[in-house]
Amino acid sequence: MKKLLLLLGFLALFTPLKVFAASDTVDDQANLLSPEERTELSKQADALNKEIKGEVFILTTNTNSEEPRKFADNQLRDRIGNDNNGALLLLDMNQREIYLSTSGNMIDYITDKRRDKLLDDVEAAMRDGNYYQAAADYLSNANEFVADGIPGGSYRIDEKTRKVTYYKSITPIEITIGLVVAAVAAIGFFISIRLRYQLKTGTYRYPYRQNAQLDLTERQDQLVNSFVTTRRIPKPSNNNGGGGGGGSTTHSSGGGTFGGGGRSF
Repeated sequence: MKKLLLLLGFLALFTPLKVFAASDTVDDQANLLSPEERTELSKQADALNKEIKGEVFILTTNTNSEEPRKFADNQLRDRIGNDNNGALLLLDMNQREIYLSTSGNMIDYITDKRRDKLLDDVEAAMRDGNYYQAAADYLSNANEFVADGIPGGSYRIDEKTRKVTYYKSITPIEITIGLVVAAVAAIGFFISIRLRYQLKTGTYRYPYRQNAQLDLTERQDQLVNSFVTTRRIPKPSNNNGGGGGGGSTTHSSGGGTFGGGGRSF
């Protein structure tokens, strides 16, 4: 019995574990890239990771037999968990498929319209057999989309229920306009009061000590419920998942929400 336990311990010690570290940013299982190309792509991915506060990956395979979307979603989930920020580009040489899986804020950065542009570039490079360029196009497009920010009026639409969730953020221009309007309103109010009472500096002092009155009351507010309003958008006639504009089509998988899409090459 003791020898058996020692043998099991020895095997456990030297059996490789499936751990995803920084070196797995470019997981080239199909050996499509040179070591130098993998290093360069990893550097580009690291810069993007800092911007999205998440992780992006490239995975090549020539042995996968699963449905590419399910496989890509599972691979991304294994690396970052459900609903965290990230994206994974799958280059499936066995099934001749490209699939982009997105999660967290990358769903909003890479809308359906942007996704199609990214896949156009990747597909063209894959058809030319330029695998490094395909991976580089994925990263450069993603970096461009993040730099441009989430489109105004962006929303997510669930492909199954067709429910829509809108993304709302206040832009710097809106903040500036709000501050200017508030300042103008305050100045206008001050001038109108001053003109109404014709007050001049140093000629009048309001007896605030005699006339002031302070009455404090205590009140507690309790949130009873909150509501999210959704509406349905008719399902597009095509089957490429494109919602156009600022929309991102999403689906549920393994308890998480994913975006993205794919195509053959």
